[in-house]
Amino acid sequence: MLPTERISYSPIDARPPLKLPNGKRMAVWIIVNVEEWDAKQPMPRTVLTPPAGGSPSPDVPNWAWHEYGNRVGFWRMLKVFDDYKIPAALAINGAALAAYPPIVEAAKTRNWEFMGHGFTQRNMQKVENEREDIRKTADVIEKATGKRPRGWLGPGLTETWETPDLLKQEGYDYVADWVLDDQPVWLKTTTTPIVNVPYTQECNDVAMMLIQHHKASEYYDRAIDQFEQIYEDSEQSARVMALVVHPYIMGAPHRLKHFRRIFETIQKKSDVAFMTGEQILDWYLSVGPKAPEA
Repeated sequence: MLPTERISYSPIDARPPLKLPNGKRMAVWIIVNVEEWDAKQPMPRTVLTPPAGGSPSPDVPNWAWHEYGNRVGFWRMLKVFDDYKIPAALAINGAALAAYPPIVEAAKTRNWEFMGHGFTQRNMQKVENEREDIRKTADVIEKATGKRPRGWLGPGLTETWETPDLLKQEGYDYVADWVLDDQPVWLKTTTTPIVNVPYTQECNDVAMMLIQHHKASEYYDRAIDQFEQIYEDSEQSARVMALVVHPYIMGAPHRLKHFRRIFETIQKKSDVAFMTGEQILDWYLSVGPKAPEA
């Protein structure tokens, strides 16, 4: 299906108001992306190019740059979540569960949500068997946590034309690849519809730090500018804001204090709820519009 066949245009101000429980007006969710980069493959992203150019194999500098995030950066970030008692969603490659068991245990202990994030960190259009990749990711998450994931985030938000159909057929309840709204929305599939929960490309450390090359403090500035506007927008109808981080980027020592400052600021608003993706999903299913006809 084309995107316009999955979802019809709907101006946000023309919809019936959505209300969060307990007097809250806005939901904020934080997605921590944990990945396993195969040293035998080209690196998904790079911070350093070799002197003679090309794609070296092994690419030790860039593999190690990412590995630092899981060895050090994640644990640095975890202290921020603990200090502010904030839940997170862990979008994790299926292969990363076996590669980084202490990260899995830390997330389980804190009752974080586990989201499928591809079995490996590859463009979903390059995966040999997409259905098998989606299913295998759910299987290893269930084995590690005792619960099948309800949400999916494609590596790099990549999809094929069939991804939403396969996700729904394999038991997923929501996807976060479609960055097109500040409220959850329904996407049609070949069976029954699936919910898309708002994600972000604007407050995403990959885009900001690796592509746009902003200084570390820009993450705080942009997050709060975005928060203030969406908070204002939510006066009559609830809105959702996402913050996206990766341990190898936001867990770097020069960036962490700016990440911490975000929660210092947002927690001053008592009518803002920190939620996980599945909590946002369940809320939307209880108060939002019914699923469209297939």
